[in-house]
Amino acid sequence: MDGGFEPRLAAVLARRGLDSADEAERFLAPGLEQLHEPRLLAGMEDAVARLVAARDGGEPVAIVGDYDVDGVSGTALLSAVLRACGFVVKTILPHRMRDGYGFQPVHAERALAFGCGVLITVDCGTNSVTAAERAMAGGLDVVITDHHLPGSSLPAGVLHVNPRQEGCSYPFPDLSGAGLALKLALAVAEGCGRPMDPLRLLRIACLGTIADLVPLRGENRVIASLGLAELERTRSPGLRALIDVSRIRPPYGADDVGYRLGPRLNAPGRLESADTALELLLTRDVARAKELARDLDARNRERQEWERQAAEEARELFLARPQLPPILLGWSEGWHRGVVGIAAGRLARELNRPVLLLAVEGDRATGSGRSISGIHLHDFLSEHKDSMERFGGHAQAVGLTVAAETLPAFREALEKAAEPWAERVATRRYEYEIEIEAREAGHDLLGELRRLKPFGQGNPRPLVRVRGPLRLAAAPRLFGRGHLSAELVAPDRGRIKVLGWGWAERSSDLLGEVELLGRLELDRYTGDCVLKLVDARASVDDRPATT
Repeated sequence: MDGGFEPRLAAVLARRGLDSADEAERFLAPGLEQLHEPRLLAGMEDAVARLVAARDGGEPVAIVGDYDVDGVSGTALLSAVLRACGFVVKTILPHRMRDGYGFQPVHAERALAFGCGVLITVDCGTNSVTAAERAMAGGLDVVITDHHLPGSSLPAGVLHVNPRQEGCSYPFPDLSGAGLALKLALAVAEGCGRPMDPLRLLRIACLGTIADLVPLRGENRVIASLGLAELERTRSPGLRALIDVSRIRPPYGADDVGYRLGPRLNAPGRLESADTALELLLTRDVARAKELARDLDARNRERQEWERQAAEEARELFLARPQLPPILLGWSEGWHRGVVGIAAGRLARELNRPVLLLAVEGDRATGSGRSISGIHLHDFLSEHKDSMERFGGHAQAVGLTVAAETLPAFREALEKAAEPWAERVATRRYEYEIEIEAREAGHDLLGELRRLKPFGQGNPRPLVRVRGPLRLAAAPRLFGRGHLSAELVAPDRGRIKVLGWGWAERSSDLLGEVELLGRLELDRYTGDCVLKLVDARASVDDRPATT
């Protein structure tokens, strides 16, 4: 690659598929000019025309959003823009336990009761045929904005905005639900003669984009990067209160959204209703914002407890088997269906295979699945869609409903179909992108890698191999719930500080002469460069010989 990039940075960029200096420069300097024209999306022109007509005719518009961060942030963004353009807007979010996932006929009934003329979905609806039919039968015009993979044909007359639908030539198919809401909002505002500054909207759009784990490449990288920078300047009482209760400080990164802001916005929708999260994003009342932020923080702690219970019980269930199959399916009447997806994700990473967890309620089992790199879970389960009552999602995350009595047979069928993965999941493989000596782990290297931010799906923080032989400078310090910190030293006296989350039980892996795998980060509290441990093994001296 040309362009004068530092060799290690150039190698990482090449692994990201950026083969030219121009591509690399665009990647390293995301800007608004890299966002595509919204009207390139199939269905967008007709959707804008119908919505402008609704505003001009005084017709109320209903927005039906999903209950996760992506759906809630997209709903907040779109509703705020439409109201600023003079629309009468009603927002409808599903109640997790009462309504279930996505756009349902009951939501069409509510929109009709509000007297709406148009119903727009955010982050849902692509496969909601029955709900769309009910809405249209009642006289509603329906605009579906969604990024989930289509699995069925919507009724004629539905305006479908989804870059993954057949016949859509939009140049970037990986937008999140919030990203599509951003596109629709910008197009409608322009159509109403009230063009909006995209930067103001990115601080909301980045929340759904990052939390929904879409690839942080192309337009998503622009939304995430510029949106995180805009978060530092936000005057929104809700965002300010959420940032305060989450105890994060600038500069904000994708991890702050993924592990601090996102879970708190997610929590109420996973347990019951996401209405409080939506209200927080829209409120202009400082006192109310603080009250809502405290409530989201409390709901998040409750969510964590439900999640911990499901993960621990599922782990025990799986490890009791004589041999782990290539795909894991578990169910229980004691699990909360709102959190099983998060628990499945944790176990998928831990056990290195796709995991499906279902909460049994009466004669149905509803839940979620999470996959691992290289296994397209949605495509795999599509071959078994006749065994499921409901099914949808992405390559790495799915939602499904199955008749409870069929679960044993369903599990057996999935395990048999996944047998070709056996070798793939039996051994955990790590591919590092950078190889260094301990003395090189410092702020200079961190500065090079910082240019790759924001890190996330499709642009992971580079995995670094620190060559051995390294030895502990002192006994590791244990802290928290099973974590450790330590310092290791090389023969040339180079030193490296490490943090191991959940590594207390693995502290013996650091004994003797070792080499390390991990990700370099800045410790915000100490200012030190630290290696977040991924793996450690006995040192292999493969350094070039010196004379």
